[in-house]
Amino acid sequence: QVQLVESGGGLVQAGNSLTLSCAASGLTFSNYAMAWFRQALGNEREFVASINWSESRTYYADSVKGRFTASRDNAKRMVYLQMNNLKPEDTAVYYCAASVGYYLPETSHAMDYWGKGTLVTVSS
Repeated sequence: QVQLVESGGGLVQAGNSLTLSCAASGLTFSNYAMAWFRQALGNEREFVASINWSESRTYYADSVKGRFTASRDNAKRMVYLQMNNLKPEDTAVYYCAASVGYYLPETSHAMDYWGKGTLVTVSS
């Protein structure tokens, strides 16, 4: 079955960096656009970034543009989220998701598969 497993979360001080990874299995990875979402305690899940199947295009939420970078390695079936200059408001559970039907998905309903998430906590 399809599995998306996130890793790399943790506790970090504001201003520092963290890289999240997502390992995919059970799907033809290169056929899927990938995205990152996050959900802070008490908030709805929100879009963070997406990357199309060939890594030629990326799309970011305004709140992370210029600080976060999404990338992928189709040979390794991995997708990454490099997060720089982290802020306390970036604290959330971060989810990796896969979409076969959308070029650069940005909504939850566009995603076909989800990981279980990894917690990122940014202290001030």
